[in-house]
Amino acid sequence: MWMIWPDNVALSILVLVLIAMFALYAARAPMHGLLRSASHALGGPLRLGSRWLFGVAAEMRARNKAVLLAQGRRETGQRIEREFERLALLVARDLQGYPTLQRKLLEEITRVEEDYKKCGEVPPPPPDWVDAVTAVAKIKTGGGEVVQKILLDIRQSLESIHDKALAEYRRAYQMRHSILEGFMPYWRSLDKTMKQVDKNMSGIQDAAAAVDAQMASYKEIAARSDEAESSLTNSAFTQFFIAALVMGVALGGAFVNFKLIALPMSEMVGASDYLTATLRTSEVAALVIILVEGSMGLFAMESLRITHLFPRIANLNDRMRRRMVWISLTLLLTLAGIESALALMRDMLIQDKQALLQSLAATPAVVSEGWLGHIPTAGQMVLGFILPFALAFVAVPLESFIHSARTVGGALLVNLLGAIAFALRILSNLARHASRALVHAYDVLIVLPLVLEHALRSLRKAPAAPVLRELGHE
Repeated sequence: MWMIWPDNVALSILVLVLIAMFALYAARAPMHGLLRSASHALGGPLRLGSRWLFGVAAEMRARNKAVLLAQGRRETGQRIEREFERLALLVARDLQGYPTLQRKLLEEITRVEEDYKKCGEVPPPPPDWVDAVTAVAKIKTGGGEVVQKILLDIRQSLESIHDKALAEYRRAYQMRHSILEGFMPYWRSLDKTMKQVDKNMSGIQDAAAAVDAQMASYKEIAARSDEAESSLTNSAFTQFFIAALVMGVALGGAFVNFKLIALPMSEMVGASDYLTATLRTSEVAALVIILVEGSMGLFAMESLRITHLFPRIANLNDRMRRRMVWISLTLLLTLAGIESALALMRDMLIQDKQALLQSLAATPAVVSEGWLGHIPTAGQMVLGFILPFALAFVAVPLESFIHSARTVGGALLVNLLGAIAFALRILSNLARHASRALVHAYDVLIVLPLVLEHALRSLRKAPAAPVLRELGHE
């Protein structure tokens, strides 16, 4: 029906193609406008959306940087305060008695030096001895026995006096050496004290170096440098993954705790009571107990100012905070005791169930005798008592996770917005180039009319060229 000459299919198709080609040629300008309008209609919103997302990403990046630097400044300031407190304690503990010790050391060193000087001095000979020896030397020995006896007596007297003086001299030296020997323990104590002072000074120098490092980091943060932002971001990512790992371990402990108390709770609230088609009331009650234990641990950590999730608790006076600590610990201890009792009840229920199954199976019950049979029960009770206190410390990684999640989530969201904006920009460029490709493809379909148009324009321009040249010559 659509063929012009049914007997000649090829000629009919050729004529139809020529008709369609000229029809498309007639609609060339509207189709080009339609394709360009469609390209602008599609690419314009994409470009606007891309530009808007890039702006939002830049604004979020600036906001994240401000929040990150403010948090880093606060944490660094707290670390600097702790380092200064530690340095003050070191100075107060190790150097408060140093002036008195130094004065005492100087006095003792002066005394020891004086004693050394005294030990090195030789007492001068008595002047009377010189005169006596001179007078004896002038006596002539050529006399009789009386002179010889007198000289012998003088000699013996001089030797006796010499021996006595030498003994006194040696006794004085021995006394001085005994004094110096008495100073040896003090010298050892002095050496030990000086080594301890040197060690204390090294500790103070290390603390001062730590303070200097923290101050340098604080200056970088206050200057809003890119290095400080990069360091804080990397630290936030590290804290996020470590806190997530610790919280995963805590969730494993909570799951074990849940399994310990879920079965005995069914005996307390009813095993056949369901909140939904698959959720038992006993499971919800066990989960509520675990959450209450975590809340009590969180309140205890907040009252001890280990965590700072609730500023209202941190701003309480010391009396109220101590009350909250004791109340939280009392409730936590009570819940731990309840869980220990529930763990014992769970073991009893399991034993009763096994005994019932063995009685129904007509097999003798296996009874574990001795202390080995009580080990699982004791282990479950100890585990039920310890796990609530272990879960109380989950507040520390929870705080780190919350604070680092702000930075990590902000960085990931900025990157996601940047990726979406980049994709929209690519789609906008693709739409623009696609419209050009479609325009050229449309011209390919009507290539014969375009060739004829080009030829006609060439013929029209050819006669006009000589006329223009003649006019130019005239």
